[in-house]
Amino acid sequence: MAKLKITKIKSEIGYDKKQKRTIKALGLKKLHHSVIKEDTPSIRGMIDKVKHLVKVEEIKDGV
Repeated sequence: MAKLKITKIKSEIGYDKKQKRTIKALGLKKLHHSVIKEDTPSIRGMIDKVKHLVKVEEIKDGV
């Protein structure tokens, strides 16, 4: 299964509380902090809600 590298590129200050909680749920803390998550529908849904605050890169599993 592919993985996603999610990087926070913009602060959530001034945005809705739901978006702040979504950023926290993704595990993102400071600007330019990255996390690697499995590519699942729930993660994709969270990314879609905060797509203006994050950058997403797909990481292919090399076999």
